Amino acid sequence: MKKKLICILVCSILISTIIPFGINATVIYNPLDGGWIEEIDGITVLHVSGTYYEMGYQHGYFLKDEIQANTRMLTDFFNTAGFPYETLLHNWNIMKTYAPNNYIMEIQGIADGSGIPLEEIGVFNILHDTANLMHCCGAILWNDATINGELIHVRSGDLSVNIYDPISGTYFQENQVMLVHKPNDGFASMSPTWCGGAGTYGGINEKGIGVGETTCWTNETTLEGTCASFRMGKVLDTANNAFEALQIMDSNKTCGWDLFISDGNEPIGYVLEQTMNRSYICTWDDPEESNDPFWKIDYVIRRGNCFLSKTCASTQRKRYDPSGVSGLFDFVTGQNAYFLIWNHYKALSKGIEKGWGSFDLNGTMDMLREVYSGKTDPIYHLLSVFIFPPQPIQQWVACPITGEMVVSFASSDKIASECPVHYFNLFKLIEKSIPEPIRIS
Repeated sequence: MKKKLICILVCSILISTIIPFGINATVIYNPLDGGWIEEIDGITVLHVSGTYYEMGYQHGYFLKDEIQANTRMLTDFFNTAGFPYETLLHNWNIMKTYAPNNYIMEIQGIADGSGIPLEEIGVFNILHDTANLMHCCGAILWNDATINGELIHVRSGDLSVNIYDPISGTYFQENQVMLVHKPNDGFASMSPTWCGGAGTYGGINEKGIGVGETTCWTNETTLEGTCASFRMGKVLDTANNAFEALQIMDSNKTCGWDLFISDGNEPIGYVLEQTMNRSYICTWDDPEESNDPFWKIDYVIRRGNCFLSKTCASTQRKRYDPSGVSGLFDFVTGQNAYFLIWNHYKALSKGIEKGWGSFDLNGTMDMLREVYSGKTDPIYHLLSVFIFPPQPIQQWVACPITGEMVVSFASSDKIASECPVHYFNLFKLIEKSIPEPIRIS
């Protein structure tokens, strides 16, 4: 009897160390520990931490309604654009075999937390690699181009402000979030993103590294590679410097991208142009940055949805020079859209030249908003008014070394450049204490 009592006592002690006490604590394992959500200045901020599965589960649990709406409306949008769900699912089934296991686990967590089938979350996360329907721009400024020499990373994420879900009554841009990502075995980061996304399409990490992108159409693509959002996520999770980030982004390539890598420690910025087979890495003073009609700006790199290197450009357009009368003729006759993209690049460049040497975070955001309002170039303004109105769903500028970021998100009736700006600091966000975890009953 004495031995039995000792055995029961030992077992009770062991069980008590793994089962939480409390009336609602009825499970041994709680994947919500380390995840929480708050609202800052009207913006939803999602904090996730732990393993990749746990971070995904927290994401899915706290934002399940928004994720369900996003997967519905974006799948419908791509179907209308000529990419039926069956095709997207086929693409996912190929691309998932090349995805890092971390992000497969994160997608599984999002699916489990939100109650949405895994395949639907998977399809949602590879849409931009398989369709190339975004129209973004980006830039990196540093050294003499900014007031104090600190590096500033710029991104405008342009998709469509007309993607609507009749069931929830929301637009896609309304279901965006500031994601604070803290993996157990990686670096903390901050990304303005849409609900349901694993990886990232742009953000900064605690090591002073920034990443962003613009999509670039090319005739050299493959599904047998790693989705760009997963590679950018890996940059934020693991890269200590620009060299490591470039190595990550230049591996397992899929389609056409202009990828922006910034290192606030040096400081320096790079663009990596890539197709399935080709790569071009440069900073501001590379000779190909001045291929006519493009031009260099000291300590600035910038792009729209267009390759500047001739080796990459040959995979997307027959005529290298997209400007002038011939570029307009190609555009009007439907041969390519690069006259519009060229003028976007020119408008951004003029805005940067006008304020060169005086940029801080607020001034850089002001410049970006002026570009999108047509104030920096009259031709781009006319094209925007009469041909293709700009549709940024999010815009941000950040100083990776200080962790500061200024962000604007589009609303149901206004593009991002017309909406209020909001201020965040990565280091302040990751220092916040975690509230009492939610218990699963």
